[in-house]
Amino acid sequence: MHFSLRQIEVFLATAHYENVTQAAQSLAMSQSAASSALQDLEQRFEVQLFDRAGKRVQLNALGKLLRPRAEALMAQARELERSLSQHSEIGELKVGATLTIGNYLAVAIMADFMAEHPGARVSLTVENTAGIASRVRNFELDIGLVEGELQDPVLDVLPWREDELMLFCSPEHPLARRRVLQDSDLLQAQWIVREAGSGTRQAFDRAMHGLLPDLDLRLELQHTEAIKRAVEANLGIGCLSAITLREAIARGSLVALSAPQRHWSRRFYFILHKQKYRSAGVQSWLALCRRHAV
Repeated sequence: MHFSLRQIEVFLATAHYENVTQAAQSLAMSQSAASSALQDLEQRFEVQLFDRAGKRVQLNALGKLLRPRAEALMAQARELERSLSQHSEIGELKVGATLTIGNYLAVAIMADFMAEHPGARVSLTVENTAGIASRVRNFELDIGLVEGELQDPVLDVLPWREDELMLFCSPEHPLARRRVLQDSDLLQAQWIVREAGSGTRQAFDRAMHGLLPDLDLRLELQHTEAIKRAVEANLGIGCLSAITLREAIARGSLVALSAPQRHWSRRFYFILHKQKYRSAGVQSWLALCRRHAV
C-alpha cells in the first residue's frame, strides 16, 4: 500500500478545517508533520488535492471526488480498530436529530440501543433539518433523523414513520371554545410558529398552501418548548407535532384545535451520506428506529 491511514486522516482533517495548522491540532501532531504527510501523499501519486491561497486550503475537484471514499475508508478502519480492542462490532455512533425527534423520540431509542449494545458510545446532536443535513453532508454525523423533506444528490433520504401536526391554543383563547377552525379563522389568528429551515415549518407552510401570504405570523421561534410557553401565555395559536403536545393537552394547559380541510400529515426520515460506510452501529440503529415506529 502506497499511503498510510495517518495521511488519509491528515487529508480529511485539512478538508474539514481548510487550514493545515488547525488540522494538525485536531490530530495532536505538529503543523510541519501534517504538512509533510499531505505533501508526501500528493507527491506519491503525482496529484494535487487542494487549491492553496496563503494559509487557507480548499479541496479541488479531485479532492472533492476522493473525500467520500476516504471518509468511508477511515470509518471502516475505526470500526476494525474498535472491534479488535473491544471485541465488539459496535463502538461510537454519531446521531443527529431535529428538535421534535431529538426531544421526544431519540432519547428512548438511544436508551434501548445502549441496552442492546452496552459497549457502544452514542452522541446526539439536535438542530433543525437544514443543520442536520449539513452535518451529514459534511461527514460530521453517521445518520440524521429529520422532519423535513430533502432533495440532495449526496444524501439518501429514507422514510421512517408517520407524524401528524396539531393546531393548539391557550384555554383562554377565543378559539378554544370553537375547536374546529375554518380557513377564515386561520387567517384571522395570530400565529407562533417554528423558524424557516425546520421540518415543522416546512410542513406548516405546505398545509397552509393558498393562505400562507396572508397569515399573521406574530412570532417565529427555534424551540418547541418556547412556542408552547408563548401559546400558553395567550400570545397566539401554534402548530407543532402532536407528539410534543400530549402532556400539555392532557393537563389542560393547552387546547387542541383542528382544521380538517387542511392536510396535516407528514413523514419523518432517515438521512445518510450515499458514500459513507454504513457500520454495524448504523444498521442496528436503523433497525431499532423502525421497531419503535411500529
